[in-house]
Amino acid sequence: MADAGGACCSLRLPDDSLFLGLDCSTQSLKATVLNAGLGIVATDSVHFDSDLPHYGTHGGVRWDPAERGRIVSPPLMWAEALDLLLARLRPRAELRRVAAVSGSAQQHGSVYWANGAGAALAALDPAQSLAPQLAGAFAAPESPVWMDSSTAAQCREVEAAMGGALRLAALTGCRAHERCTGPQIRKMHQKRPQVYDATERVSLVSSFMASVLVGGYACIDETDGAGMNIMDIATRQLREDALQATAPNLEERIGKLAPAYAVAGKIAPYFVQRFQFASSCLVIQWSGDNPNSLAGLTLSNPGDLAISLGTSDTVFGVTDLPEPTLEGNIFPNPVDPKTYMVLLCYKNGSLTREDLRNRYAERSWDMFNRLLEETAPLNGGKLGFYYKEHEILPPLPVGFHRYIVKNLTSGSLDELVEEEVDEFDPPSEVRAIIEGQFLSMRGHAEQCGLPVPPKRIIATGGASSNPLILKIMASIFGCPVYTSQRSDSASLGAALRAAHGWLCNQQDDFVPFSSVYSGRLDRTSLSMKLAVPFGDCEGDTELLNNYTLLVKKRLEIEQKLIERFGQ
Repeated sequence: MADAGGACCSLRLPDDSLFLGLDCSTQSLKATVLNAGLGIVATDSVHFDSDLPHYGTHGGVRWDPAERGRIVSPPLMWAEALDLLLARLRPRAELRRVAAVSGSAQQHGSVYWANGAGAALAALDPAQSLAPQLAGAFAAPESPVWMDSSTAAQCREVEAAMGGALRLAALTGCRAHERCTGPQIRKMHQKRPQVYDATERVSLVSSFMASVLVGGYACIDETDGAGMNIMDIATRQLREDALQATAPNLEERIGKLAPAYAVAGKIAPYFVQRFQFASSCLVIQWSGDNPNSLAGLTLSNPGDLAISLGTSDTVFGVTDLPEPTLEGNIFPNPVDPKTYMVLLCYKNGSLTREDLRNRYAERSWDMFNRLLEETAPLNGGKLGFYYKEHEILPPLPVGFHRYIVKNLTSGSLDELVEEEVDEFDPPSEVRAIIEGQFLSMRGHAEQCGLPVPPKRIIATGGASSNPLILKIMASIFGCPVYTSQRSDSASLGAALRAAHGWLCNQQDDFVPFSSVYSGRLDRTSLSMKLAVPFGDCEGDTELLNNYTLLVKKRLEIEQKLIERFGQ
């Protein structure tokens, strides 16, 4: 097709077709089914802890008691969840009408397929469920996930081999963070060589799920592949020097990379016979959860920011010219080959907020909100740093740190003085964890070249349904905050990407992502709602100026904490 832009208006999805999006997140597997008009036909989910308790996970993961910082999940659980979710979905959506399926998954996690697993995938028996058939398919029965913080030594080794942290970030999109797949693979090779030697293929969580759906090894997509520290961010090919710095004979275990909009294959006979999918149903490359959220929020304006408040908290936006830093991650945009997404990731998200709620708000979100309303903006200068888990941004170990900043209304950073304290009163603790996260997000987003203040923020994730939290977000960033109709933007984005991949396959070429939803945003599940305006109230600007000062002070204190406790 010579002119994708000119042809996009004539592209249509078949009237009777459905598009399935799945999201294998840390805590659950979710599904969103869209019709050709992009209306939601059905949604469902499987919660790993409660629906599959025999795997013994808490928050979807296991903490290794024998090794500090090692956090894993069993890939067999994800496969069993897929069977269970499709069984729940089948009575509510005609799966035979699904023209394409795609997916989203937690980023960075690595799955180690055993020798012979490819043959097992190709011979799945629809008379049996997935779990017993795949029980012997893994060289390692547990997958290191993004929460893992046990690879500090491997990170430093990879960075040294590649000429330093900033050069690695410039080449591959980010420095070697402990969550990144490359250092995790290196650790597996070093510490458990018998597992690495017995590994036929290494998948990301996204390509693992796609592999199950196609009945064979699916490629890692170029967007999720940017979280491995082994892909060249410019050429989108594996780098030989990065592969060598990671583990021997790694390229043959990783396989080829593919664009996020490409077809991974047709759905496997197992799903045709067991769940009545059409044999023509396409499986579009899966990708990471944050890139899928970008698609689900139809985020394309460089002046927009998205903030996702989930198990991890993330900030992301779109840019034409990414600037590598030691803090952010750069990924190819999954729905636009010409642009990139910049991402900041915080490990301490919803689970840490829940921990503070349990400590100071009687385990009740209603009480949490009441305490939040009792405190004034700026929290009397009280700043909290709450790290229930080893934090990524800033790189700090487990610990809570509290400060009272004095002379906040002076207007001068030089006059701000902090005093460390042991504890705040409960209302101040509650406001401190909310304000503190947004202050940090704003400061680091600015350092990574993202727009501050942005034109608008699109909020998603579980906590985006809380209007009090969104009001604080708007005050600190100095812009209006919008929400989508659904807080689960990742599975919605996966369903949209399934439709987009189907169109690209029909045209035998890339077509603009906007061709999927052009002219229909306000009439579909993609419409955005203004949740919190900014600038309408007297005092908004003065409050923003004070928050601006507090952002700078927080970053100063962060740096002091890194010098005291950081690795």
